[in-house]
Amino acid sequence: MKLAISVFVVLVFSSAVRSQEFKFDADLDPFISLPGAYKLNPESLGELFKQGDMRQNPYFEWLSSDKRRAIFKRYPASNVEVDLTILKGTVPIQEMIVDFKDNRFLGVTISIFNRGDAGKLERDDFESYFKGVGRHLGKQLAARPNRRVGNIKRGLLTSGYTWISGRGMAVLEYNPGVMSENRNVEFLRMRLCRREAGGSYAASMQERAAATVRQSELPRNVVKDTNSGDVYVSEVPMVDQGGKGYCVVASVQRLFEYYGVPCDMHQLAEIAGANPRTGTSSFETNKQLGSIDHLFKMRYSCLGIMSQRGDLREMEDPEKGYLGEIFDGDDFDKAVRKYTDAGIPLLWSLEVGRFQEEPPISEQASGGHMRLIIGYNDEKDRILFSDSWGAGHELKSMGANDAYKATRGLFLMKPVTN
Repeated sequence: MKLAISVFVVLVFSSAVRSQEFKFDADLDPFISLPGAYKLNPESLGELFKQGDMRQNPYFEWLSSDKRRAIFKRYPASNVEVDLTILKGTVPIQEMIVDFKDNRFLGVTISIFNRGDAGKLERDDFESYFKGVGRHLGKQLAARPNRRVGNIKRGLLTSGYTWISGRGMAVLEYNPGVMSENRNVEFLRMRLCRREAGGSYAASMQERAAATVRQSELPRNVVKDTNSGDVYVSEVPMVDQGGKGYCVVASVQRLFEYYGVPCDMHQLAEIAGANPRTGTSSFETNKQLGSIDHLFKMRYSCLGIMSQRGDLREMEDPEKGYLGEIFDGDDFDKAVRKYTDAGIPLLWSLEVGRFQEEPPISEQASGGHMRLIIGYNDEKDRILFSDSWGAGHELKSMGANDAYKATRGLFLMKPVTN
């Protein structure tokens, strides 16, 4: 069904031609207004937010080539700013992810505020946004809210409210301690979805964050392409870490969403203490991952990590950081095959830019980075991986021996429930 742009959204374009800086306005109320939101589909986005004369659509970009997920960002490029708002322009937001399933609107996740993108949110603004969005969600769903009180030590990772009715489900949440202990706001996030939505949307309505997928269910996601020889894990959601040094938490978000865990990179950064402006060493990555697994009812282990001698070794004592035997190329290959066949992606810390990969790298020429290893090709002796950079980065490859040489750490995170 086509939607009239004059009714659902107002787009204002202005540009400073001399400096080539562009500013746009985007009212995103159509995505949080029911039942109109349920009529949206991938085609609607192009109709509502036209590209105009721009080389790329300035309002949104697809995060997956199959157009099941799109992202709206306040700063999609260094010379472009999009004033994203909801509630008739009264609430500015930083980012919105829209999900579709079977060509139908499934739900939205809106980052009203996050520290990595916006720095700081004043208390008065927080209370205004929180109350306004809460009233809107209650009205849209015709339901009274259920309160959520967070306590990270007890595994209750967010505070806020949930609404569930026949019209749909919604959650409005923030980091614990903002109200009770006057802590700074690290993130303020809302989700709205269909009543029948499953996966991480349904899980986000629960107080405790845990995987909704069992290990025994994961092998069904393994694809064996007889034409190319590729064996890989499919159905791994895509995100875009943007310009922040969030490759670790962005990769973990993708892995957790794959397991049906409700979280995002901003929340993970707050819990793990990740810095959005810097990279992360392999030992610091190991420390961060080991500090969050129990909160999400995951089982974490470090398969191999770079020692001070410059070789990869097994982690013998995670608490003390003691390293054990050499983690050689055969160990690397066996791990990739074992966990791919089990439908479990691996978190891969490496030095990018050292070796050729397909397609050639462009976003980051060199330095430390984290990816997901999602498969292998025995015929071509290559490993298959995915970067958290949006559409076009879902499935890439590198020679298996080169991949091993570039590795700084290989980490496993899987659901506890079999």
